[in-house]
Amino acid sequence: METTNVVSGPGTTSEEMDRSQLESVRRSLRVKATPERAFRVFAEEMDSWWPKSHHIGSSPMKAIVVEPRPGGAIYTVQEDGVHCPWASVVAWEPPHKFVFAWHVTPDWKYEPDVTRCSEVEVLFTRTDDGNTLVEFEHRHFERHGEGWQTMRDAVGSEGGWNGVMALFVAKAEEGA
Repeated sequence: METTNVVSGPGTTSEEMDRSQLESVRRSLRVKATPERAFRVFAEEMDSWWPKSHHIGSSPMKAIVVEPRPGGAIYTVQEDGVHCPWASVVAWEPPHKFVFAWHVTPDWKYEPDVTRCSEVEVLFTRTDDGNTLVEFEHRHFERHGEGWQTMRDAVGSEGGWNGVMALFVAKAEEGA
């Protein structure tokens, strides 16, 4: 898996860069699968690769549900039967683009107000060899208010999107 975390290029000063770009968590991955398969695994089969430890519910997680449409909910079903929302679909454009609002606060609780949510965009582009370039960006952390830097640092760590995206790539490449 190739991982890139680029927030600036040569000759670019911080004054020239958009503040939100500096605060984004970005990954660029090459996946040995078609864009159709990569999108399907990421967005439609999230439950097949997402770590069961990564949820905000009060009991163990059983499953993740993604409602495949703009405005659709993304939630976990907990072992106690509770449905725990943690995101909402902003853009659903198979097999090229999936965007969702991250309804999780810096203290790992549900945030119902979408204007106080960060956003995750995942783009799927066919490469010349028939595989897929997956470009991932988690952005707008400042919308969370106080504590947003802690959230950005957590999701940008090995235990955050780095590890989660490695699980996605492994699943997408399985049997591809």
